[in-house]
Amino acid sequence: MQPAAAECVSKGSHKQKKWAAAEIQALFELPFNNLLYQAQQVHRAHFDANSVQRSTLLSVKTGGCSEDCGYCSQSARNQTGLEKESLLGIDEVVAAAQAAKDKGASRFCMGAAWRGPKDKDLEQVSEMIRAVKSLGLETCVTLGMLKEGQAEKLKAAGLDYYNHNLDTAPEFYGNIVTTHSQADRFDTLGKVREAGINVCCGGIVGMGETRGSRAALIAELANMNPPPESVPINNLVPVPGTPLANAEPIDPFEFVRTIAAARITMPTSLVRLSAGRQEMSDELQALCFLAGANSIFYGDKLLTTGNPEAGRDERLFERLGLRAI
Repeated sequence: MQPAAAECVSKGSHKQKKWAAAEIQALFELPFNNLLYQAQQVHRAHFDANSVQRSTLLSVKTGGCSEDCGYCSQSARNQTGLEKESLLGIDEVVAAAQAAKDKGASRFCMGAAWRGPKDKDLEQVSEMIRAVKSLGLETCVTLGMLKEGQAEKLKAAGLDYYNHNLDTAPEFYGNIVTTHSQADRFDTLGKVREAGINVCCGGIVGMGETRGSRAALIAELANMNPPPESVPINNLVPVPGTPLANAEPIDPFEFVRTIAAARITMPTSLVRLSAGRQEMSDELQALCFLAGANSIFYGDKLLTTGNPEAGRDERLFERLGLRAI
């Protein structure tokens, strides 16, 4: 799935540009103002420039994951002090979803720390999906790798989005995860597409990767056919006890460039500010919105890491004249 050269491929009644990683790196290297101007033009051609979608994320099963993802507080292999917890009860999930809706979220995302769900777990998650849907919210889950037939069960429950990130560029992937490959990720994404579920797929920056690796990740996402409907861009939150605890933070302007590159290469996708937003100033977030971000995770917590409290977001939206959708 790596691009070799720029070309166009047919997709329905229109053509989808094929992006080479070198082309995307050239975007990164534009003068900052030129890059943001281009990204804003693309953004306005496809979206209301002042509307931002809001999602809330709940960990429905925390800790004890068997994978060795170097960034993750929930890996059983990382000594983060996080206690393993059982799957939440449906009443607790519904209460959290109702609270999220009351605060203005339009999508409710449920995450479980598994390599992949067992069928009995999937039945419980399906019940959660149906209950959350009944509140009038869009639903999204992230459950790890799916086996044959599981995506169809989630679709039957009414699932709107499945999140499964590529994390980083293919050539850098082994530096971050060794217990599965990026090809395994694509396998699950294929199952999700075949079941007719929308794809939520992005990555993490600030893990020690190069600009070239960031460009290669964006190329992989943009060249998916079709590209993901939602593209979360996570800024690493270093967690004590993980291999990336001492990772050097990415330059803030480089993060904005990553958002802009995602917007230009995936014009119709929602580009989401995800993990790491709590550490961002209002001014940095405003630059990200200018660069084409039009979705955020909204609420006090992202799985196990912090997130700006809803009141701060309300004030920021008011200052910038943004409208929640």
